[in-house]
Amino acid sequence: MEFLAIPYPNIDPVAFAIGPFVVKWYGLSYMAGLLLGWLYIRRLLRTPLVWAHGKAPFDVSMVDDLLLYMTLGVILGGRIGSVLFYEPGYYLNHPFEILQVWKGGMAFHGALIGCGAALWLFARHKGVSMWSSMDVCAAAVPIGLFFGRLANFINGELFGRPTSMPWGMVFPRVAETYPEFAALEPTPRHPSQLYEAFAEGLALFLTLRLLSHVFGGLKRPGLITGTFLVGYAIARSTCELFRQPDPAHAFTAGGLTPGIAYSIPMVVLGAYFIHLARQRVNGEASPKA
Repeated sequence: MEFLAIPYPNIDPVAFAIGPFVVKWYGLSYMAGLLLGWLYIRRLLRTPLVWAHGKAPFDVSMVDDLLLYMTLGVILGGRIGSVLFYEPGYYLNHPFEILQVWKGGMAFHGALIGCGAALWLFARHKGVSMWSSMDVCAAAVPIGLFFGRLANFINGELFGRPTSMPWGMVFPRVAETYPEFAALEPTPRHPSQLYEAFAEGLALFLTLRLLSHVFGGLKRPGLITGTFLVGYAIARSTCELFRQPDPAHAFTAGGLTPGIAYSIPMVVLGAYFIHLARQRVNGEASPKA
């Protein structure tokens, strides 16, 4: 019985080209996430009601600098994380490909660490609260995650496990990515990139929006960040149940996958941040912490 009801659209990864200048959807997704996140952070800082005492932690004029710090954190952290967390052996043998970010290969957990370092430098350089700096960025990150997962879908990468559900799709790059699965192809698989776009992107954004605008989350520095860490870890770990794990990775064992393994510290750290935030009174955090 043929279960494939929705054919994979097989969209060209190249959005457009002008002569030798090629722009891919993957790069546009990062640009869209950063720019829309920049706009959203500006809006948050211009909304007095969401902040303790009606005062934003820093001026809107600093958001341009914040965007630069975050961009560097995402690109450098994401790439280094992909190299170290997922394919260290490959890049050890192909070191020049480490710089070829236009070919893809970015790890969220690496980008998270990179952004944490970038925010620490931003807060230290500007003399503002690191907690609130993290909060505004955490509130905006799901926007980038949404577009990033859509780009993964367009690229036909990070595909799901085999499925008999009527929305299963046959992804063309399965045999190329995992030669050991070639004998099984073509087989319908979960469009797990779309699951992640919904869970890590849309659902997490709406959750943080509700927390910041209805329950005063930004008035307790660190609460949005902690909730983001826990929320992402839960969303990612749930989606990992449908995503095809790398069979050669050291953390692929039983029900464990690399995505779940790297999300466990996020739950612990996020819970700790939430605990600290709940101890704060009237939105007061450690000065420039």
